[in-house]
Amino acid sequence: MELYRFRSRRFPVVTRYLVDFLSSISGLVRVSLDLGLSYEFVKVGDGVVRIGDCELSLDELSLLRYDYVYVVRDCGVMPVSFFRGRFFYKLYPVSMYTAPTLEISGIKMHRVVGITPWEDAGSKVDVLGDLGGLRVLDICTGLGYTAIHALRRGGRVTSIEVDENVLEVATYNPWSWDLEKVELVLGDAFEVVRDFDDRSFDVIIHDPPRFSRAGELYSRDFYVELFRVLSRGGKMFHYTGRVGYMRRGLDLVRSVARRLSMVGFRVRLLRDLRGVLAYKP
Repeated sequence: MELYRFRSRRFPVVTRYLVDFLSSISGLVRVSLDLGLSYEFVKVGDGVVRIGDCELSLDELSLLRYDYVYVVRDCGVMPVSFFRGRFFYKLYPVSMYTAPTLEISGIKMHRVVGITPWEDAGSKVDVLGDLGGLRVLDICTGLGYTAIHALRRGGRVTSIEVDENVLEVATYNPWSWDLEKVELVLGDAFEVVRDFDDRSFDVIIHDPPRFSRAGELYSRDFYVELFRVLSRGGKMFHYTGRVGYMRRGLDLVRSVARRLSMVGFRVRLLRDLRGVLAYKP
């Protein structure tokens, strides 16, 4: 089991939404350079904005795209995006001042219509109730939003992520920086979970990629391991994806619930949250 040391890269963050706002005003302006988490003053005038010791041209900033998050580095702007292997990773801004989502080769990892990515993650944790002092296993870290919500609710959180590129993206995201306080494991959850002792956790948050990309994380064999590492009386929220998702006539939510029941969980379908709440008797 390989532990991952998360080190945030704390550069000022800008989006095209912020640039549009700055282009419409002048003088000393209070803005957020971390996507809405804190605020500071910047000076705007004569076609430039001063951020720290850097002067950035508003004309050049107006060329930024709306679907990227950028960081100010070495008095220039750099998109938080890169190709690795077959995949393209990037931070995708939802609005000027809210948590972004992760996009991998065009697929967004959070709901963004009618709900922010931060709220989306929070809803998956809220259903588990008070986590004060409880041992929490978060499967598939992503940008770390569910792990951070669990941490802020008092949980002692261990989170597993298979893709180091995802964690690299997260290091630039201000909303992810509290991952420094979470125990992170780099590895395939299907294998990593086997290394945990029986009843190691009181709560599990299981938010896997879509079935077509990680079918083993929806398998009976994996659920056997989750049942084993969960304490008696423990509970798990298993996110499955959009409500009523049908794959070749199969209702994924009901299929997941059935397999969880087969290995010993008591289950309750939560279609409004697009998942299953499971208990270990």
